[in-house]
Amino acid sequence: MTPSYGGLALEIVVPVFNEEAVLENSISRLAEYLTLEMPSTWKITIADNASTDRTPAVAARLSDKFPNVGYRRLEAKGRGFALRDAWSASEAKVLAYMDVDLSTDLAALPPLVAPLLSGHSDISIGTRLGQSSRVSRGPKREFISRSYNLLLRRTMQVRFSDAQCGFKAIRADVAHRLLPHVEDNGWFFDTELLIIAERSGLRIHEIPVDWVDDPDSRVDVKQTAMDDIRGLVRVAGSLVKGSIPVQAIYAELGRRPLVPPVRPSYFGQVIRFGLVGVVSTLAFAFLFLILQGPFGAQEANFLALLLTAVGNTSANRKFTFGISGPVKLFTQQFQGLVVFLLAWSITSSSLLLLHSVSAHTDASTELLTLTAANVFATLIRFALLRVWVFRVRRQHGHGTILSAQVSI
Repeated sequence: MTPSYGGLALEIVVPVFNEEAVLENSISRLAEYLTLEMPSTWKITIADNASTDRTPAVAARLSDKFPNVGYRRLEAKGRGFALRDAWSASEAKVLAYMDVDLSTDLAALPPLVAPLLSGHSDISIGTRLGQSSRVSRGPKREFISRSYNLLLRRTMQVRFSDAQCGFKAIRADVAHRLLPHVEDNGWFFDTELLIIAERSGLRIHEIPVDWVDDPDSRVDVKQTAMDDIRGLVRVAGSLVKGSIPVQAIYAELGRRPLVPPVRPSYFGQVIRFGLVGVVSTLAFAFLFLILQGPFGAQEANFLALLLTAVGNTSANRKFTFGISGPVKLFTQQFQGLVVFLLAWSITSSSLLLLHSVSAHTDASTELLTLTAANVFATLIRFALLRVWVFRVRRQHGHGTILSAQVSI
C-alpha cells in the first residue's frame, strides 16, 4: 500500500473546534493504531478551525510529541474550511478525514484507503446504513440520517448511501480537481463533494462501519438540516446551469461507463409503474393521515403529494422507464412536478366536490375520496410520463423523430 515513489501514502485530517477534552486521547489512540496496523506511510494533521479554548495548546503539544502528527490553525470556522485547507496543502497520495470523537471503529481504516492506494477507486466512504454496519445511536439521529440520505438519493439520483458519516478518503489528484467546484465550507461540504464526484463519473467505494454515537455531539441538527436543504437546491441549480464542469472532469478522471440498460417493454412499464404506484399510494396515505390534523385536508393533500411526487418521479425514471445517469435529470424532475400539479388539481377538486356535497366529513371519507381521485390521476400520470417526461428519441435515416412508445 506504500506508493512506489516512496512518498507519503496517507494523510488523515482531524478537524477540530473546541475539543480540548478529547483531543489528546483521540490523537494518541489514532497514532498508536496507525503505528501498529497501517502498512503504508502516514501522517495525522490536526486542523483547528477557530477554536477558542485550549485546543491549540493541546494540538501543539501533540505535534511535538508524535513525529507523524502535524497541526494547522485556521481563523475561519467550518469543517469544510479545515478540510479544504489541509487537503490543498498535502503531498500525500490519499487524503482522509475522520471525526475527532473516533465514533467509527478504526479497524475500518485500512479497507477505507486500500482501494484508493491501489487506484481502483476515486473516493471511499464509510456507511452507517449498510446491512452489515453496526451502529449505536438514538432513534432521533437515526431517523434524521436515514431521511436525509433518502431525500438525497431521490432528489439527486445518487447511489452512495451515507453522505454524512465522518469517515472518508479521496485520492489527492481527484481532490485537487474537485475542490475548486465545492462551494460549501460547513457540514454540507461532504455531500457536495460526493454529488459532484458521482456526476463526474468517478467511482465511490463504500465500506460498512461500526459506529457509536458521541453523546457529547454539539451539532445543531435543525440548523444543519436547513443548511443541507439549501445546499441541495444550490447544487441542483449549478448542475442545471452547467456551472460545474462535470463533463470535463469526466473526460479527465471518469471511469468507463457501463452499458446502459435496455428500456423495459410496454407491459413491463405498466407492471413496474403499478408497483411504484402502490408504494407511492401507501406513502401518500400515511403522510396525509399524519399531516391532516395539524394542517387541514387541502394542505395535507398538497404536502403529501409533493413529498411523494419527487420520489415517484425518481423511481419511475430508473425502475419503470430504465433511464439512468445525469442526462436531462433535472428537466425530467421539473416535468414531473408539472405532472404533480395536474394530479394535485384533480385530487384537490375531488375534495372541493366532497365538501360541497357534505360540509362535515371525517378523515377516513376524505382519504377514500382522495384515493379514488389518485387512481384516476395515476392513469393520467402514466400517460404523461410515457409520452412527455420520459419520451425517447429514435434515429431514422438522417433525421431524428420523437417516439412516445404508446400503444394504449
